[in-house]
Amino acid sequence: MNNFNVRRLTLAALCAGLAAATTLLVGCNQTPDTIRIGVAQPLSGNLAALGQDLLNGVKLAVADINQEGFKIKGKTVKLEVVAMDDRANATTGKEVAQQMIDAGVVAVIGNLNSGVSIEAAPIYGAKSIAQLAISTNPKFTQLGLQTTYRLVANDTLQAKAIGSFAANQLSASKFAVLDDGTPYGKGLADGAVEQLKLAKKEVTIRQSFDDKTTAFDELAGKLKDGNVEVVVTTLNDFQVLALLDALKKVEYTQLSILGGDTIKTTTMLKGSDIVKGLYATSPILDAKEFASGKQFLAKYVDAFKVEPAYGGHYTYDAMYILAGAMKRADSADPKRITDTLRSFDGYAPVTGSMKWDDVGEQRYGVVGVYAVRKGVWDLQMRSDRW
Repeated sequence: MNNFNVRRLTLAALCAGLAAATTLLVGCNQTPDTIRIGVAQPLSGNLAALGQDLLNGVKLAVADINQEGFKIKGKTVKLEVVAMDDRANATTGKEVAQQMIDAGVVAVIGNLNSGVSIEAAPIYGAKSIAQLAISTNPKFTQLGLQTTYRLVANDTLQAKAIGSFAANQLSASKFAVLDDGTPYGKGLADGAVEQLKLAKKEVTIRQSFDDKTTAFDELAGKLKDGNVEVVVTTLNDFQVLALLDALKKVEYTQLSILGGDTIKTTTMLKGSDIVKGLYATSPILDAKEFASGKQFLAKYVDAFKVEPAYGGHYTYDAMYILAGAMKRADSADPKRITDTLRSFDGYAPVTGSMKWDDVGEQRYGVVGVYAVRKGVWDLQMRSDRW
């Protein structure tokens, strides 16, 4: 056998041995038949409806992209969703992150809860796997990782929105601020307190719970005794509904509730007629607020037979952005996808644009304030500045 044939066989053997690796020499790089996208969300427990909605957005986008025909290096490949339940638990979220890596995902759309996203982020970061989270705690993008990408505005802006709206629009003098003890809830509530104090408003009750508490009889009594006019809360929707039941018991419902984005849900609408006013700030704008939102909503309801519960249109767009980044990089390599996302202003069919700064924050994030009117969340105002 001559030297040329020996070299050719040696190269073939080397390529075969490295075919499964994520970092290949250009001459050995092979496009897979299937590209796996991870979705890590709470799919059980009290937040299951929100997590399922976020998963549905990805599934809908993947179905559309596959139908259109998705190509890498000229080869048609199939996108596949790998969905896992993080149970809204940080420890489980870390376990899921490792399972996602073991499953061979090239990027992950997750998580909902800030505490989960923050704990999982270093695991994805170590493998250069992009993590696109709807979590809002600023610490997520302050970890110094190149793999963290936030889909919406963060809680620094949302805290300003809560404080500004509460101080200037609700005509109250006595406030209570409640949180669920999570990084998301406590951080946002602390920021809201700062804003209220800057506006010279009195915070008469400042209390933390855990994210599962639903026994609020004692709190309802304290709110009544303190003549609280506005409750600013980062509790979850099911917790605020339990609080409303407790307020009914003590016949103290002539107050307003102003929550964060975890109460701007269809579930929360059950409490619309109980208190004087029900409001929520959210960096998650309704799909109907966008020019293409009506088309998305019709497609979503046709596919899943339910109305969106939270932010499925953001994860729908996130999947399109990931697909666009893979096309731009002409690769399914996680690091190349991550590197491309940093400078990529891709096609977001519903929201119009998702573009990140150097740390992974949305460049064009906004926060809206909503009120329940006639059984729906109705936009009152929104801003990217507050």
